[in-house]
Amino acid sequence: MRSLKLVLIIFTIGLFASCQFTEKKKVISTEVTKDTIPDPSEIPVSLSESEKIIQESIEAHGGDLYDSANYSFVFRKNTFQFKNDKSNYEYTKTYKKGDSLIVDVLKSGDFSRSVNGSVVELSDKDIAVGTGAINSVIYFATLPYKLSDKAVNSKLIEKITVKGENYYAIQVTFDEEGGGEDHDDHYFYWINTKTKKIDFLAYNYSVNEGGVRFRVGYNKRVVDGITFQDYTNYEAAVGTPLKDLPKLYEANSLKELSKIKTENVINLNK
Repeated sequence: MRSLKLVLIIFTIGLFASCQFTEKKKVISTEVTKDTIPDPSEIPVSLSESEKIIQESIEAHGGDLYDSANYSFVFRKNTFQFKNDKSNYEYTKTYKKGDSLIVDVLKSGDFSRSVNGSVVELSDKDIAVGTGAINSVIYFATLPYKLSDKAVNSKLIEKITVKGENYYAIQVTFDEEGGGEDHDDHYFYWINTKTKKIDFLAYNYSVNEGGVRFRVGYNKRVVDGITFQDYTNYEAAVGTPLKDLPKLYEANSLKELSKIKTENVINLNK
C-alpha cells in the first residue's frame, strides 16, 4: 500500500510539472513584442507590369535626382520653379500683369499668392484655379516623375510600333483622393521600349465641352541628369479612343494646335 501511495505521488507531481511546462510553452509561443512586428516599409511590394515600366521610365528620365531637384524654366513667358525634398515640394509661378509682379506658390498642397511682395486674400475658386494652373505645367514638365504617386492607377494596354519604333502603351487614371481637380481625366503614355523615355502622350478632359489631345515629344535634352522635352500639341475629335491616336498621327489625321515649350531650363542647385 505504501508503494502504491508513492507511485501516485510521483505521478501527480509529474502531471503537474507537465501542465506547467505546456502552459509556459503556450505563453512563450503567443507572446508578441514590438520587435516581432515587421516594419511596413520593409515588406516587399510586388509591382504590376505597367508599374515596372513606369519605374524604368522614371529612372531613364532622371530617377532619384527628382527627389532633390530644384529647377526653373520659362513657359509662355511665365517663370516656373519646382523644388523637391522627397515627398515635400514647393512650386512657384512668377509673372507680370500690368504693372504688378505676381508670385504664386504651391507648397506641399497649400497655395498662396503675393502681388508686388504683399500676400493677398483669395477665394476658394481662385485657389483652385491657381493650384491647377501651376500644378499642370510642372506635372508635364517633369514627366514621368509624378506617375509613381499613390493616386495613380496604371495598366499596360499593348505593345505597338509607331514610325518604326516600339512602344509600351500605358493607360493611366487617378483616384479621386489625391488625384487633383482633374482626377477624372484619362491618360495614355507611349514609352519607348529601348530608351524607356516617353515619346508620346494623350489625354482627354471633360471641362468646357471636353477635348482630346495628343502630344509628340521633340527637342529632348538632359540638363544635369534630368530629361526635359518640348511637345507638339495635336487635337482629335471628342470621343476618339486614346489608344487610336498614334495611328491617326501616322496617317496625318490630327490637327496641330500649338507648341508646348519648356525654355531656359536652369538647375538652381548648382
